[in-house]
Amino acid sequence: MIDDLGEPVTLAGPPTRVVSLVPSITEAVAVSVPEVLVGATDYCSHPPELDVARVGGSKYPTLDSVRAATPDLVLANAEENRPEDVAALRADGIPVWVTEAAATVPAALTSIGRLLGEVFELTGDRQPPWLVQAVAEWAEAAPPVLATAIVPVWRRPWVLLGRDTFAGDVLRRLGVANAYAEHADRYPRPKLDELRGLLDSGRAGLVVLPDEPYLFTPDDGPESFPGTPCAFVTGRLLTWCGPSLAGARQTLADQLGQAVRA
Repeated sequence: MIDDLGEPVTLAGPPTRVVSLVPSITEAVAVSVPEVLVGATDYCSHPPELDVARVGGSKYPTLDSVRAATPDLVLANAEENRPEDVAALRADGIPVWVTEAAATVPAALTSIGRLLGEVFELTGDRQPPWLVQAVAEWAEAAPPVLATAIVPVWRRPWVLLGRDTFAGDVLRRLGVANAYAEHADRYPRPKLDELRGLLDSGRAGLVVLPDEPYLFTPDDGPESFPGTPCAFVTGRLLTWCGPSLAGARQTLADQLGQAVRA
């Protein structure tokens, strides 16, 4: 088999001991084929009842812990995991399937669907119901632009969604344009004065504040953008491609709508 980056992945059959280094993929596997998952990162918070060996962070997993779980497959992502860690595991003879850093919702769902179908043989009537629902739900056409937003995902320093991001496409499909969608960087780091300038000039009129990876709250974030509507959204629904996408469209639309209508 060939992973999203074009690298061969050799398996004797469907894997039975899987370590996931990506929270969204962990949730997708745990919901779809729960019996195979034996390890996950410290940040793999869903499903809440997940009880597997923990192997450190996504960016800096403890490779000895991964090896100790004796996986017959490790799951990684091109954006969330370091190539050197993937290479080290492969050098040990451990197969690693790497998913792409998808820039759109359909591409991300296609990627996870291919993983579940080709690796775990979940095709046809065995396809997970959440995946079927998410594909249908997010295929709906995007509405007219309701607002143009700046979308921080971190502060100190400020880090924003830029070009070609999954979360940016989620927002676009909900009618929220990203003010930094054409930026050269996928995650630009502008100064606060630049952000305020966009808002003061009317080139952006909304700030979208997710609760992860940085935990923005009514007391941490909005004070930097006085007079500007701020939408607090569930970060997992905005940034994870997995079971959380099924039903997420209406929830996010409601969270954004409260700020847009304010």
